[in-house]
Amino acid sequence: MTNSKYIHAMFELQQKLNDETNGIGWENGYTKTNNIISWQRCIYMECAELVDSFNWKHWKDLNKPIDWENVRVEIVDIWHFIMSLILEHFKNNNLGDIDSVVEFVINNQGFKEFCKDAHKTDGISSFEIINDIETIIHKSTKKGYEQFDPMLTEYFALSLKCGINLATLYKYYIAKNVLNRFRQNNGYKDGSYKKVWGSREDNVVMLEILENGVCEIDEMYKKLEEEYKKAK
Repeated sequence: MTNSKYIHAMFELQQKLNDETNGIGWENGYTKTNNIISWQRCIYMECAELVDSFNWKHWKDLNKPIDWENVRVEIVDIWHFIMSLILEHFKNNNLGDIDSVVEFVINNQGFKEFCKDAHKTDGISSFEIINDIETIIHKSTKKGYEQFDPMLTEYFALSLKCGINLATLYKYYIAKNVLNRFRQNNGYKDGSYKKVWGSREDNVVMLEILENGVCEIDEMYKKLEEEYKKAK
């Protein structure tokens, strides 16, 4: 798969997930049940969760190892909302379809580097990462088209520092996209969905399935169904 096809596939899946979850026309800023959508808030709240994956508290857990798998899940969660914000902006400003979105993304100055090998995470400074995350938070609060290009550049650079390049992002994104769809189909909105399956959170189960070599969409969904039934 080419680099542009990775991006195209993810944006198509995100559009489909948003259509199914929020209703056709969600780009107007409301769900099908008239709840307000703020992708910018989603971005900076997910960024806050990512910060919490690192040892930022000067009074606690200073030597606790970083859970890099959780960091990668949070990086992917942020990507869901960055894509949604871009899709919304392109739709509302008549800037073109997904092909136009893909062209915009691959022309970003950080994209070429993002397609190369990710950085090693050994010895990386937590505070350097946190500063980068806070830069994305700052950029996500700005209005207008000019926010997207620098935010993408920062996101690609942050992802590389956290051990994620384009190919890894795609693999993790597919897994999380399937899990998100599974959640929606099993009562996530009405509160009946169980996020903890036995002693494990569903994100952990998803990662275990991924580590076992399952990366096809239908097969992963089936594996999630099997594991969820066991935990009920």
